[in-house]
Amino acid sequence: MAELRVRKVKDFSAELKVPGDKSISHRALMFSALSNGPCEITGFLASEDCIATRNALATMGVEIEELGSGGSHIRVHGCHGEFKKPERAIDCGNSGTTMRLLSGLLSRCPFEVTLTGDESLSRRPMNRIAVPLGQMGAVIKGQGDRCTAPLTIQGNEKLTSIHYASPVASAQIKSAIMLAGLGAEGKTSVTEPHPSRDHTERMLNFLRVKNIREGDTVSIWGGQIPESRDIEVPGDISSAAFWIVAAAARDGARLLIDKVGLNPTRIGIINVMVRMGAKIAERIDESGCEPMGAIEVTGGQLKATEICGEEIPTLIDEIPIIAVAAALAQGTTVIKDAKELRVKESDRISTVAENLRRMGVQVDEFADGMEITGGSSMEGAEIKALGDHRIAMSFAIAGLFAEGETVIHGSECIETSYPGFIREIEQLQAIGR
Repeated sequence: MAELRVRKVKDFSAELKVPGDKSISHRALMFSALSNGPCEITGFLASEDCIATRNALATMGVEIEELGSGGSHIRVHGCHGEFKKPERAIDCGNSGTTMRLLSGLLSRCPFEVTLTGDESLSRRPMNRIAVPLGQMGAVIKGQGDRCTAPLTIQGNEKLTSIHYASPVASAQIKSAIMLAGLGAEGKTSVTEPHPSRDHTERMLNFLRVKNIREGDTVSIWGGQIPESRDIEVPGDISSAAFWIVAAAARDGARLLIDKVGLNPTRIGIINVMVRMGAKIAERIDESGCEPMGAIEVTGGQLKATEICGEEIPTLIDEIPIIAVAAALAQGTTVIKDAKELRVKESDRISTVAENLRRMGVQVDEFADGMEITGGSSMEGAEIKALGDHRIAMSFAIAGLFAEGETVIHGSECIETSYPGFIREIEQLQAIGR
């Protein structure tokens, strides 16, 4: 098990790019594979999670070429959605996005396939996609009441269109149903309690696939084939979030991040940090598949806030690092309506609360969130990542502010989403002491 050791730094000024957006990279692969010809993807995130999706599509007969070194520039040869039956089970690794979206894709294929995952992924509930996909005509069998992996999927060439009322706002549920809906007759619709991130809708529009939003409902028509087009993947705002907090919470710090995704359904982290007192300027380019641009952060004293309701889906992945920001802010921050965090790579509510307490922060945990009293000095501590990349990176940032040494146990999980993060932390410590 790898360890990452972090100590306090005095200064923080940087100009950097972050790796490609993980959510968009998964979707770029899948929709390119469904298309009617070759699609070049630039900025692709060659992390363990996205490689799991790439390998899965390759086992289904999709030709994928690597253009240049590093794996960030690839060409996917679309197969009009005519996939081959894999010769063996598909390993989704640690990637919930791979398993859930691929389930939607496989639901329209006339063969049976098994999806497996690592120990962490095999604890995550898949009934939330098995139920609607089953209503469309696929047969999905998992383990126990929560339908955990391994999953066996028997697809159906003649899926039935549905109107599904999702109990939670989830881009993964919505996207799985929309992927299946492309193989169904007629109009398939998904209604959410409030809108989740819209990368799937934007990419479908970019690839000239008709879909519409009416209030909290998204609809798609079956029988369409995405048009092959080249896709530029912006930098991941979820990866940028760690550095945004590192700069925003330090008086006099300056940070510039270029070519980062600025999709309105993903910038909750920016909105929260501005509300907490951070100075953040944006420049946005909306000419491509996704809005992207530059953000400039100037550090200062942060203040507490409340995060809840419809804001939660716009920053669900960033809550661990927001919790670190709350520990560094003056006052008491309340995070609620975030029960979804209980079923991520780890139980992120309990894991964040426990690790903050290890660093001397007062935290009260409740079913759907936590209350964090900030402003006190943090102490270096032994941190358990529990196989969760966002926990590992969030507490590495916390270690930059803590007295003494912070040791992140199990830091190898960072590679699932952010190759190069550990190198950036080490360089920052070398110049910032």
